Amino acid sequence: MRAVVTGAGGFVGRWLVRHLEEAGDQVVAFDRDLDVTDGGALRQVLADLTPEAVYHLAAQSHVGRSWEEPVEVLRVNCLGTASVLDACRRLASPPRVLVVSSGEVYGAVPAERQPIEEDEPLRPLTPYAASKAAAEAVALQAHRGYGLPVVVARPFNHVGPGQSTAFVVPALAARIVTARARGERTVAVGNLEARRDMTDVRDVVRAYRLLVRRGEPGAVYNVCRGEARTVAEVAERLVALAGADVVLEVDPALVRPVEVPALVGDPSRLVAATGWQPRYELDETLQAVLAEAAAEAPTP
Repeated sequence: MRAVVTGAGGFVGRWLVRHLEEAGDQVVAFDRDLDVTDGGALRQVLADLTPEAVYHLAAQSHVGRSWEEPVEVLRVNCLGTASVLDACRRLASPPRVLVVSSGEVYGAVPAERQPIEEDEPLRPLTPYAASKAAAEAVALQAHRGYGLPVVVARPFNHVGPGQSTAFVVPALAARIVTARARGERTVAVGNLEARRDMTDVRDVVRAYRLLVRRGEPGAVYNVCRGEARTVAEVAERLVALAGADVVLEVDPALVRPVEVPALVGDPSRLVAATGWQPRYELDETLQAVLAEAAAEAPTP
């Protein structure tokens, strides 16, 4: 299958390109070399490549940072998606398109309605989540209005080697490894009570390819494990796996202005459509993240 990946230089994009190539797909990867808000450039590029599948990952993806740059986040995440879809629908043979949204679009869902199903109303709490909800609306309109074969993925938290320390798990791993190396006794953390559904990035990208091949156009799919973990649990596992003798200490500067207390998804629709099952357990993922943190840690 001839596939185009936008946002291919990002954390998930790099793993996706690797997975597609290992599966035998012909992949053209774009990152900062292609502005997804430039409709003219997109139309020319896709007309030249005639892809059979487009994986649209390009986005401003840091939830905390979206509070500082809400207009830019909306421009890239919503208008960029609209430009990609417009370029795809104008092709003589439109490709199947996967638009990657986020479980953050659900917002704060009461505990009695979790794990969250795809029909749950969207109540985005952050500028990032609002931009993804808007991108979903554009994607589903492209299917309903133009017949473009679009599938929307709503991944919940995903982790693994290669993720920026701007995100919680690699940030915790880096602080723990550094504290251990320097003989420090405390590690700064943010909100430890938040509960998240965490999936290894290598499992996430398998789900993306399966959705392109087997997902129903116009449908939305959660990509998640369906299991809740508190940040405290994850931090304690990282400490244990690292063999560090440290105490976790909440730093108010690391606490976001608005935090969804719990976000756990139901992957039943994904499993029914594709047969997907996660292969990596949390400890395997955390060990890989710690190994990378140790390799990059500064010499004490």
